[in-house]
Amino acid sequence: MPSDTRILIVDDHEDTLYALESALAPLGYRLGRATSGDEALKQVLRGQVGLLLLDVRMPGVSGLEVVRYMRRVEQTQHIPVILLTGFGADHELTTTAFGLGVADLVLKPVDPWALRTKVRYLYDAHRRHLALEREVRRLRALTGEHTETAAHPRPGLPHPDARVPTQRPMGAHAGELEKDRT
Repeated sequence: MPSDTRILIVDDHEDTLYALESALAPLGYRLGRATSGDEALKQVLRGQVGLLLLDVRMPGVSGLEVVRYMRRVEQTQHIPVILLTGFGADHELTTTAFGLGVADLVLKPVDPWALRTKVRYLYDAHRRHLALEREVRRLRALTGEHTETAAHPRPGLPHPDARVPTQRPMGAHAGELEKDRT
């Protein structure tokens, strides 16, 4: 993940944004802020967001609507989201949030220590995931370059599976094995 990737904090109350930024500052990650769902979507679609802390209830586009949109767009569907709510978690909200793939639902006021722990884990896991994806693409590109030579393999060691005989219990036939399983 590029070094300019940040954690985006979204809330329509300035004092909540300040409190969340203060709670996360000790982690040393770059932080961004947005005061509406529309603004959050614009920033997420521009890229460089590695984690989203998102208020559920905001005027205009709600936090759940932001997540619904993100999950439909390939470039944003894997960004971890922590939903924040000050109205308590009801069964419907919890079911909807986790059904959309939200990583966590946190009640306000937040416990700074618990929030830092969750954010550190999710943000670092997302960065590792993206690094693995880049490595897979790099390796696929390398193997794609060598497909022409794969048609004419060089002499070498046989594939390890070529030397392993199929193993069956003594005297067992395929039909007997099926009877034993039932």
